[in-house]
Order: sequence, then C-alpha cells, then structure tokens
Amino acid sequence: MKRSWLSTIDYRFAALIAAILLLGLTSGCTEETAGEIIADRQDEDALIRLSDAEIRGLDPQKVSDLAAIRVARDQFEGLTRFNGKGEAEPGLAKSWTVSTDGKVWTFTLRDNLKFSDGHPIITQTFASIWQRLQADATASPHKALFAPIMAISAQGDAAVQVILHNPYPELPALLAHPAMAALPMHRIAQLGDQWTGERPLVTSGAYRTAQWILNDRIVLQANPHWHQDAPDIAEIQWKPADDALNGMRQILGGAADIASDYPSNRHQWLMENHAEFVHVSDYLGTYYFAFNSRTAPFDNANIRRALSMAVDRTFLTEELIGLGNSPAHLVVPQRLWRFQNTQSHDDNNQASHIAARRKQARRLLEDAGYNDQKPLRFDIRINSSREHKRVAVALAAMWSELPVEASVLNSEASLHFAGLRRGDFALARSGWIADLPTPENFLAVHSPNAGPSNYSGYNNPDYDALLAKAAGLADPMMREKALYDAALLLAEDAPILPLYYYTARNLVSPRISGWQDNVLNIHPSSTLSFTTQ
Repeated sequence: MKRSWLSTIDYRFAALIAAILLLGLTSGCTEETAGEIIADRQDEDALIRLSDAEIRGLDPQKVSDLAAIRVARDQFEGLTRFNGKGEAEPGLAKSWTVSTDGKVWTFTLRDNLKFSDGHPIITQTFASIWQRLQADATASPHKALFAPIMAISAQGDAAVQVILHNPYPELPALLAHPAMAALPMHRIAQLGDQWTGERPLVTSGAYRTAQWILNDRIVLQANPHWHQDAPDIAEIQWKPADDALNGMRQILGGAADIASDYPSNRHQWLMENHAEFVHVSDYLGTYYFAFNSRTAPFDNANIRRALSMAVDRTFLTEELIGLGNSPAHLVVPQRLWRFQNTQSHDDNNQASHIAARRKQARRLLEDAGYNDQKPLRFDIRINSSREHKRVAVALAAMWSELPVEASVLNSEASLHFAGLRRGDFALARSGWIADLPTPENFLAVHSPNAGPSNYSGYNNPDYDALLAKAAGLADPMMREKALYDAALLLAEDAPILPLYYYTARNLVSPRISGWQDNVLNIHPSSTLSFTTQ
C-alpha cells in the first residue's frame, strides 16, 4: 500500500509541507487553478512545438542543450538517423556492411544527395565533418562521445568507411547524432562560424531554418532537396516555453501542438480532464544536481557523501513527483545494465534506511568541522521551473535536520547553464538525457575529457582508467563490468547527486498523428502529420 508522506519522519512535517504550501505548488488542480487557457494562434498549417528553453545555437557540433539538439535533428541528417520509434535507421546512407572483426563499417550513400541549396553531398563531406568535430578550434562538447571512432574516410564516390578502435555495435545510433550529420562544409569554408546566420540555413535534413526571432520562435520550412518526398507538414515552429504550466495552457487552448513537458503536479488533473493529450513513458535520462568539486566546501568528498546519504529519493519520486519515476542512486538508468545486477546497491539506499543514513551523514559533517553552531551554508542553484524549485526546497528541508542551511537561488536557463560551464556555483540543478542507449553515454560526461560539460569538475584518474578499460574491451559482459565499476566509483565519490530517473511527459494535440512514445523521447517532425477530419 502506498504510504502517505504524513506518516514519515519528522523533518517533513514542518519545513517541507510549509515550504511547498507557501510556494503554492500542491498537487490539487481544478479547471480554475489550471489558469487561463491560451488559445491565440495564427498558423493553423504549421506544427508548433514548445521547447523547455531558447535554443543556444544552430551548429550541431557546438550545441549540447536538448532544445537545440531537437531542432538540429529536424534540420540535419547523417549516414543514419533516428525514426519515430527512437531507433537508428538508414539516413543519407542506404545500407552498410560490417567487417568480421566488427571494427570496419562501410556505408553506401544514396544517389544524388544534395544540401538544401542544391550543392552535392559527397563521400568526402563526411570525412571533413569528422575532421571538424575533432579539431580543437571547434571545441565540440560531443567530441568525447565519438571516442569509439578511430577514423572516417571517403571510399571513392559512393562509400564512407568508419574504422573503430574496438567493436561498437551501437555505431548506427552514434552516427545518428546531429554532431555527425552532413554539414555544409562549402558554406563553412566560406563563412566560418557565421554560416549559421544564413537564411535559409543550408541543411541536409527534412527542414531548414527560414527565420529565428530570439526568445519567440524559430521557423523551419521543408528542404526542397531532401532525398525523401516532402514531409507531410511543410512548416515547423519551435517556440521556447520555460514555464511548463504556461506551455500546458497553450497546448490545451490550441495555441501549440506539442509540449515536451508539463508540471508533474498537474498530471492527475490532466488525466481526469484531458487524457487524450497526455503521453507518459519511460525515458533514458537521469535528474541530478552537480556539486562544484573544485572548491570548498564540496572539494571534500565526505561532505558530498553526507548530503547524498540524507536524501530520501523514494519520497521525492512517490510523493513529490508521483509519475512513476524510479529513485536514482547511480547515474546510469537501470534498464541499460544488461549483465549487472544493481539490486544490492539499491537495497543499501532504500527509504527504510534513511534514519541510519542521516546519522552517518551528521557524523561525516561533524568530522568536516560542521555542527549546529557552525552549519554548512550554500546555495542550491536552479534554472527557472516550478518543479526544480519544488525539488530544491525539498532537499533543503531534508538537510535542515543536519547542520546544514541551504538556500534556493533561481536564474533563467541560459544564465544558469553558463554558470555551470564556468564553475560558478556550489550545488546546481543538472541532469543527463541519453544521446544513445549505452552506459558510457551517461558516464563520459563526468570526465575531464568532457571539458566544460563536466559541470562538477570531477577528476579521478581511477575513474578515467575504468572508462578507458571499458573502451578497449570487445567482450560485452567484461566491457559492461568495467562501466559498472566506474558507475559505482562515481556514486562513491559523489560529485553529482542523482535523484531519480526521468519519465518522458509530453502533451500532444489530438490533431497530430504519427507520434510514438519511445525511451529516447525522439520524435522527428518529419515523421508527424495532421490527422484528417
């Protein structure tokens, strides 16, 4: 039977209930408390999609924010691509073969491929894209993601060869990432980084940017030279909506068609009143906070461990969020471990052990010099979101039973993540959404090799050695064991504070067809259409 939060331990009674009530963020919702439905719309023939923030650029090799990656997938296509099921399929390549040792892949291009400006896409294009990705001047945050690849070269006029350091069965999914999509190197050679300012943007996928009005919308129109038939929907508009409640109101009012999020405390009301819009599914992503391990106080691993021990993740997932999320103790979602049994690790972190863990946490903090007379003080930084605020307030309340005084500091998303890249924070909201369904995709970002994307500044040579060991192993079980050991070491060192694994929660207008829920939550606009009346 599901337990009530009123039956749990003392710290939740005063601090947590009072704080959440003061925020006005309780889970009840009526037609009135849902707020004004936003119905203003002028572009009935366009598909209007809401993203959780303004995109940070159009160069697929340089952007890493989820909003920009989604727009990039609409505009750029590689040798492979993701379909509406979130599966890798042939893209600009029509087929491929693999050598017997699994290290050499040969991709055969489709005939007469062209960029949106009519310039040919040739085999050398992909070798040049690879070289650009590897170049220090590009400073791509995705460079480490492509570490399994040794080289990419043109093989005549029809084939592209990819040579791997070791067998990597997930290569089709890796090459579907927009960072290895066909980029217009002829425009980049002429314009440098200014190539993304051209309108229409020169692209290789189903759409191209026709207009970008900052903080309002980016308008994509069909690429006239795409190798497939024209997509069913000729115009896509991506609009930033960092307020998920406002986005929900737009969807329900018909002002937009798809929202990639909605407030978790509105879920029950939506299911009761607008269930036809709701899509909730498993999602390969982990919600966590990053400690700044470069400077005091969080350069002390015991302090980081103490705060992690004191968090009741079961309460967060069952009571605060209530969407079926699983508590996260490792950064890698459970479903990605094919051979490793994570149960024993999870058992040590159950809610039933929270009292003992909190006692141990207090001892660790006291050993570090903190007590009730001299508490540990720091800010919890979050980007603008009611849900992030609810979680941060809950964390502060849980830690208030310890010699800890934590305050919540809110900022706009672009400022928040710029601060993370600079290391200008103590504890900050972060997370990771899978680029591809592999454990190393969650682990590699916490290495110095990831550059500014390693928000915590974590630097442990033993951890890096385990990742390198895994990369050199051909046997899948041995490879996964090395990655699991790395995940355990990351949890022990605690440079990040995993809280729960994501569920995808989308709102999709009933006028849209072709939507397929999938664990990568990838839904290319070219796979969607309007329902016929």
